[in-house]
Amino acid sequence: MKYIVQALSPSGEVVPLTVDAADGNAARLSAASQGYKVVAVRGGAPWSSLARLAGLRLSPTTGFSLQLFCQELVSLLDAGLSLVEAIELLSDKERGRSGAQVLTQLHADLQRGLSFSDALAHQPEVFAALFVATVRASERTGDIAQAIGRFLAYRQQIDAIRRRIVSASVYPVVLMVVGLLVAAFMLLFVVPRFSRIYEELGNELPWLTRVMIDWARVLDDHSWLVLPLGLALLGGVAYLLGRAPVRAALVRRLWRMPVIGRHLALYELARLYRTLGMLLDSGVTLPSALDMSGGLLSPSLRAGLARAAADIRAGQPVSRAFERHGLTTAVSLRLLGVGERSGRLPHMVQRIALFHEDELGRWLEWFTRLFEPALMMVIGGLIGLIVVLLYLPIFQLADSIR
Repeated sequence: MKYIVQALSPSGEVVPLTVDAADGNAARLSAASQGYKVVAVRGGAPWSSLARLAGLRLSPTTGFSLQLFCQELVSLLDAGLSLVEAIELLSDKERGRSGAQVLTQLHADLQRGLSFSDALAHQPEVFAALFVATVRASERTGDIAQAIGRFLAYRQQIDAIRRRIVSASVYPVVLMVVGLLVAAFMLLFVVPRFSRIYEELGNELPWLTRVMIDWARVLDDHSWLVLPLGLALLGGVAYLLGRAPVRAALVRRLWRMPVIGRHLALYELARLYRTLGMLLDSGVTLPSALDMSGGLLSPSLRAGLARAAADIRAGQPVSRAFERHGLTTAVSLRLLGVGERSGRLPHMVQRIALFHEDELGRWLEWFTRLFEPALMMVIGGLIGLIVVLLYLPIFQLADSIR
């Protein structure tokens, strides 16, 4: 999730930082690791979630899309333009639009003689620390275009798995909302009208039918309270879900569920290996890459990664340190060992991420195929029960006439 961190820079200026982290504490630690003194942390703007689902990561403060910037910059660099010329062209193109100030400042910093990574680092609220580190490592070898391309591919792959998870959850949520609305319509509108028909039958009604009709009458008599209370309930739920401690508690409960917890860990491990692979492939050292990747993980895995990083700095192999602190699966452990022996660790880490993403995708497909029909059966059964209870007295009356 995106967090906006108000922080003091080493020069004493108050700057807003945009940090992608699992929770507020991770965002705070990520900003502190970059040399900033954190003043306040808050969640990203709600509308930015819509942009992320659409594939655009917009800065909450400037409306600047880093992903679009990377795509255009790589195209211009591949066309033969120098870095300064490409930034100047992009700045002229964006003039008068949101985010133009970002490119204008970036161009001015480059003209003052700053390196590209230093110019990016001057705007931490726009350019993520991973992106800056990738560019800084590439400046030693001169392959900036390739490095930006790797970062762009990394962002697209991370966003693809996130969109896959979101799309798998949209249909069940819509189904639940529609089912609850239909059930509420029947209880608030249909059942009270049937109750007037059954008033003369009194105690001759089946017990379950009487209970349902009594509830419907109460709701009908207090209909002026139902809508405000319903809206207040929805608002309360939305408020609670917007609170970081509540979300953290929900996540901890999900982690304790055997099947779901295992696949949540698999999702985070896929992000970890994907990030490590991109950073290592860009020339970032392994200890620095581990430090930068910690903010993407949940607290339990983040603590394990910190301990694994300490073991690696002490000279232990990556595979042994990761296995010791619960950061491997059976497949990833073997591939890490192969990568260490062959000297192709960045490639193997990318292969591990791809394998985990494919496994997670297969599980999501299986889960949705099983869960959606089960949810439809539950909702259909609830609505069917209401209908049967409504018509049961009519069936009994028909039998008595015979």
